[in-house]
Amino acid sequence: MSQLAATSRYPTMSHSTAVSPWQQPFSSQLYPSPLASAHQLSHVELPAASNITHLEVDLNVSPRDRLPTYQSAALANEGHLELQELPFTPIHAPIITMGTHAAPSSSSVSSRSSLAHLYSASFPYITDPSGLVAEVLDPTEPVNFDPQREEADPLQGNVLLLQFLAFSRIPQQGGSSNWPDSVHFTFQLYRFPPVTTQRLKLLAIDKLPKKSSETPPCVLAVINKDGTVNSGSPGLQLQFRVDGAFLQPGERRWFLRYLALHTLQVDVWDSQSLLLIGSTALGLKHMLRQGRPAVQATHELEVITTEYMGEGVPVSLHRASNPISVFTTIKGRLHLRLGNVGCPVDQNKPNKPQCLPPSRSHIISPPDATSGFTGGSLSSKSIQRLNVRNAARAQRLVELDGDLVPLLQSHMKEGGGTPRTNTPWWGETDDVRQRKLNRMVAVRQHEGGQDGTGSEVKTKVTARRAERAQLARDLRLMHAYRERSKAEGITHILSQAITIHHTLYATLGTAEYLEYVLRNPFNTPQTVTIYSEDPELSVITDCDEWRYFKTLTKTLTPLEEDMFHLKEGTLAPQVYLRPKESVHVPLKYQTFVSDNSVVPQGPSLIPSGRSTQVAKKHLSNTVLAKSIKVTFRAEDGKPLAICQVSVEPTPHVIDQTFRFYQPELSFLKKALRLPPWERTPVGDTDAGSQISVRCSDPNVICETKMLAQGEPQDVYLKVPGSPSPQIRKFFITVFTDKWLAVPAQVWQVYVHFLQRVDISCVTGQRTCQSLVIRGTQATRKVQCYTSHPQELKVDPAEVFVLLPGVVQDLQLCVCPLRAGSRFCYLTVVDVEQHTLVACWLLSLTCRLPILSKAFEMCAPVGGGRGSTRKITYTNPYPTSRVLLLRSDHPDLLQFKEDRFEIGGGETYRIGLRFAPSQSPGAQEILIYINNQEEITEETFCVKVKYT
Repeated sequence: MSQLAATSRYPTMSHSTAVSPWQQPFSSQLYPSPLASAHQLSHVELPAASNITHLEVDLNVSPRDRLPTYQSAALANEGHLELQELPFTPIHAPIITMGTHAAPSSSSVSSRSSLAHLYSASFPYITDPSGLVAEVLDPTEPVNFDPQREEADPLQGNVLLLQFLAFSRIPQQGGSSNWPDSVHFTFQLYRFPPVTTQRLKLLAIDKLPKKSSETPPCVLAVINKDGTVNSGSPGLQLQFRVDGAFLQPGERRWFLRYLALHTLQVDVWDSQSLLLIGSTALGLKHMLRQGRPAVQATHELEVITTEYMGEGVPVSLHRASNPISVFTTIKGRLHLRLGNVGCPVDQNKPNKPQCLPPSRSHIISPPDATSGFTGGSLSSKSIQRLNVRNAARAQRLVELDGDLVPLLQSHMKEGGGTPRTNTPWWGETDDVRQRKLNRMVAVRQHEGGQDGTGSEVKTKVTARRAERAQLARDLRLMHAYRERSKAEGITHILSQAITIHHTLYATLGTAEYLEYVLRNPFNTPQTVTIYSEDPELSVITDCDEWRYFKTLTKTLTPLEEDMFHLKEGTLAPQVYLRPKESVHVPLKYQTFVSDNSVVPQGPSLIPSGRSTQVAKKHLSNTVLAKSIKVTFRAEDGKPLAICQVSVEPTPHVIDQTFRFYQPELSFLKKALRLPPWERTPVGDTDAGSQISVRCSDPNVICETKMLAQGEPQDVYLKVPGSPSPQIRKFFITVFTDKWLAVPAQVWQVYVHFLQRVDISCVTGQRTCQSLVIRGTQATRKVQCYTSHPQELKVDPAEVFVLLPGVVQDLQLCVCPLRAGSRFCYLTVVDVEQHTLVACWLLSLTCRLPILSKAFEMCAPVGGGRGSTRKITYTNPYPTSRVLLLRSDHPDLLQFKEDRFEIGGGETYRIGLRFAPSQSPGAQEILIYINNQEEITEETFCVKVKYT
């Protein structure tokens, strides 16, 4: 697993997976890409523009004396000096390689006794479709990949299984031996959504011999939502089904190539503090079945993290910065089992609409002009049975013309006349109201007798005349409205006859190439202008670029030089067509915008129990679905043809993940260095001469510089800050070809913004700092956790209630054991929801105290119980004191008594016990003698020589 070197001034918890010359997102347009994984190095200053410059002037020299030094400098208005722009190259710390470029070794480190007790926990077996146990592969042996054997496999479906079995703790200096107590994992496999597992409890094995020096592995058990440990099958099993319903036609070979060449990065988190423990990576090549019904392989992987120590002094123009010390620490070992079970593919099962295959050809041909106009659609079953091509179903006026209905209603109110029902005449009549009106007329006729008969008839005739006049006005209004909208309706119907629909399955950064066959149906020449609604779908006007995509996609169609004319003041290209002539118009769709939303940090609460948790089917980390219309307009402005392109999102493959930790509301400036790569251009001799990068977040500056061949290539990042504890996520696509056709790698970057607190302290002495946390909108039960619990203490240390909007004070006590500058973390976690409430980045600057005495001793190398010594301490005070003993190397030195009381002026003999060493050398150990307030009274130095 390739590692990263130091970051600038703030820590980076990031590990990259191993790569090969074939790593890239999978598409039908792919070709081998030779980019290897990135290395990260220290960077101090990052420009906001493409040219990195630095301004410098000596303010202690007068302006006139400064002129001979800067030949191009000149005095501006009123005697002000205009600074000269000097070329400036960022100064980096040396590259520090932390491990190899391959994945961590998966060979077993645990003893046979530990493994025997571990697998006696009855983990679930991986079986093939017939119920037999899957064939076990040795992860240390090479894999011979035969694509033809995979193609001939009758079991075309694959069920990928991941079993998290156990975790081996490694004691850390200044940490507890029972840390961590529970863990959860995050990873992303192929194009599946990112996975965050449940909390898993570490169950220790009690049957190992007491004299064993080995740290036994702890079996993982699922923690239920109520906090209890699941008593079912141990471990956690996840499955991912890759079959015809998931893969697009032709994608299976790219999936097999992904298994053969890629690695899976797994981040391990402490479920209590929500701090990153470390990361690991493993190759997926042993999941290739090669004609076997099922295979499995068990890995024991090192979980490593990168830690930083140093002063972090800013760099100047002529002086190199003090490098930050970067070292890798092994936090534990993860026992993981991978399996692949073959399954048959149901040929009769239709694919879902979102899984429909894309067109095999890149050519879009318009519909045949001789097919005729098909008319409207038939939605009634009775009409569909008729042998009628041009037919339509009658609809209500409200459904057809929504704007005409309120116009008629307002016209009816202005006309007055005989009152009618509340519902208009073009709708349904109100039977109840009509019956009431008829009854009222009958009652009036009965009460009026013969005298009212004439008046009633006259009134009725007048009402009918008024109603007919109102209906006539409505008909005239409808006729005028329809005449006005007739042209628009006819244009819409005719545009459907010249519209062709095409579907693209797009991924982030991958250019989809199309050719539209444009035909001139007229007997006169036409100059056609091409308009696109979305700039992401554009016309390829460069002939070299067109030739490159033709070669890449193996499209055998004519290519024409200087085909398009670009009119000044417009971005719409024009093409000249002779009468009845057809040309191929090259189109390209490419997007760098993706979903950058971040799931709240914390373990998943989805219960799994004994059943297997199946990966969700929803799409994540995808581009946005949209529909783009490309219109080809003739000289008179009327559309000649329309191409309606529907963009369906497809998740992309993540090649590498970075995690940066940055103080809130401040810019993150980093430089990522790429290793050398072989340039293998496709279709163009200059295609692989430059690396280009694009970012999915428009607010993030991501760029690279053109360098001479053989020089290291750097990628610069500048990320705006956010409030704590927000996380910014974005993707970086790296291209090695000139025309940015297919990304060679896709990086996923997480930036954790934390509240920064600078603390200056003395080693061995306690320093207190007050922190303030404000309650959220709801009442929460929270608890504080630190990354170094032996050196950082928080009050309150237990669970407390954080009321809404209430300010709570936290007392942080720091007692460092070693000098130097480093970073620690303090988190406040909701213990009920297991979510992060607040997080601090603690920047510690620790200096050594003044030494009082120095001692020197020799100790043997090898086994044994170690060496014991005594040193004397005299109380300089006239009163009795209670003193505490501390050491900066508690693993090498232990005290007979950590606490003692001594009278005024008396002398006390301090008993020391030094642990044995397995290798010769020398080690300086500091002894701190503190009072009850943890203030250092004396500091002794003991230099131990192991010979």
